Amino acid sequence: MTDMRPHEVFVPTTPPEDAQLRYIGRIHTPWLDRKECPRRGDPENGPDCRIEVFEPWVPALKNIETFDSIEVLYWLDRARRDLVIQNPAHTGDVRGTFALRSPNRPNPIGTSLVKLISVNGPLLTVRGLDCLNGTPLIDLKPDRCAFTDKPRSGE
Repeated sequence: MTDMRPHEVFVPTTPPEDAQLRYIGRIHTPWLDRKECPRRGDPENGPDCRIEVFEPWVPALKNIETFDSIEVLYWLDRARRDLVIQNPAHTGDVRGTFALRSPNRPNPIGTSLVKLISVNGPLLTVRGLDCLNGTPLIDLKPDRCAFTDKPRSGE
């Protein structure tokens, strides 16, 4: 690999043929069906939930504990993928899928900004999720607000 920077570590993978996702973990919440799952998570008063990160991605958690909050991206594997117009909560206020935060979308990617409570090896305890138990994890990112708008070197 020619574009490696000093001290970077990679895991061998095969290049995807399309926009194939790799599940990097599993999310554990108290909610088993959509009727009981909140529409938005509560980072202050919501229940503690666990995020399990699978090997070989556990080393990617290095220094994540230095952030108070992280963004969790997950695959809403039980959502419909065929709706272009939706009627949320049966209100008659029909909207296009891209004008909603509904889980039902062509690529059902969910995202939550959560409070990071603790990190214990491959397990993160967080507060503020709004997904069902067993939801596949696709990515973790530090809260973008934790970074300043400094220009990159050379710009």
